[in-house]
Amino acid sequence: MKPRALLAIPALALCALLHACGGGGGSSSAPSGSSAAPAPQASAPETASAATPASSTAAPATTATVPQSTTPNVQTIIVASTPTNTRNMLQTSVTICVPGTSTCQTIDNIQVDTGSHGLRVLASALDPSIALPLVASGNAIVAECAVFGSGYTWGAVRQADVRLAGQVAGSTSVQLIADSAVPNTADDCSQSGLPMLSASSLRGNGILGVGPFTADCGAGCAVSAMPRWYYSCISSNCVASTLPVAQQVTNPVANFASDNNGVLIELPDIPDSGAATVTGTMTFGIGSQSNNLLGSATVLKSSSLTGYVTTDFGGNQYGSSFIDSGSNGVFFPSTTLARCGVWYCPSTPQTIAATIRSSSGAQSAVNFTIAQSTALFGTGNFAFDNLAGTASGFFDWGLPFFYGRRIFTALAGRPTPAGPGPYYAF
Repeated sequence: MKPRALLAIPALALCALLHACGGGGGSSSAPSGSSAAPAPQASAPETASAATPASSTAAPATTATVPQSTTPNVQTIIVASTPTNTRNMLQTSVTICVPGTSTCQTIDNIQVDTGSHGLRVLASALDPSIALPLVASGNAIVAECAVFGSGYTWGAVRQADVRLAGQVAGSTSVQLIADSAVPNTADDCSQSGLPMLSASSLRGNGILGVGPFTADCGAGCAVSAMPRWYYSCISSNCVASTLPVAQQVTNPVANFASDNNGVLIELPDIPDSGAATVTGTMTFGIGSQSNNLLGSATVLKSSSLTGYVTTDFGGNQYGSSFIDSGSNGVFFPSTTLARCGVWYCPSTPQTIAATIRSSSGAQSAVNFTIAQSTALFGTGNFAFDNLAGTASGFFDWGLPFFYGRRIFTALAGRPTPAGPGPYYAF
């Protein structure tokens, strides 16, 4: 069984206002942040993306309505002000349809997360006319507990046609968060931290997990009934149960008819002081069209079990490293950088050298800059490429790493010009 979302702190959700959600995998809790600064947001296996609370100088919040692309395999993505004033939150709009019909709704404020797998949408964001069929197990309804670094989502598993740009993932299992079709959260799930069951606690309307795996749990959940994964619910009783891989919450890209072996995220470079808004693209497929060729990108194979690569930094090796658009900072351990809560805040910008490598021997040297977090938040901007925070035992290359780069995330087992995934390339 692979990790829940990658093991970073994926974009499933977000921390409570004024609390941090910085990196971390498994069922670990996110650290608490200073009440004077926006909180970190990160994504990971058994994770969730952390969000940032409002700062006194933040720009007015807006709804992130993303224009739909007219290019069949290119989806528009943006970083902008959000209703919760979360910094570095990469979002898009997703169209959900009743399978096989034209009964559809486009939902905005969906976080784009390479650190988790599958689409999760708040039931409250879906119009009642969009009656998605339930996934059932005999006479029971299937529910899921999705655990992130900062909390959990709970809801029924339903099927939908998921439309992104010109692509359609037909009859794909999605999680409908806080779905009234299932009873209250299973006891073992409710012990998993913050309940991310509303737009304010989730920091948006949902999460689009486009990480390096097809299903969010995989073979492990197909053969064993494991707590904090899938449940069979009858009336008010929910018990852990198995679920075939084909019915598990699925990365929609894997169900496209073409361009279905991964994604390419491209965001422009931004000034050191940040930017109020940033517009980029998520291109589906790797080497399948002229607009998604690997070119000279360095390919870093990741673990087929966890999706991790290794980061060499400060004389240490961090084998639990991942590249995660659902984390709003770069999160890593440091004993020398000054801190303001969970954020690093050196008095002057610091340039950090690290190397990302894979077990295949490929590696890429990376230099990145860390600025004073309090000064960044004071600008009122929402996109920063030099925002970083604390972590313990892992290295989370969050959204700041994406600015000015072309970053590929290849799906496990799917053929590409560089061989099958999982891998990252940039």
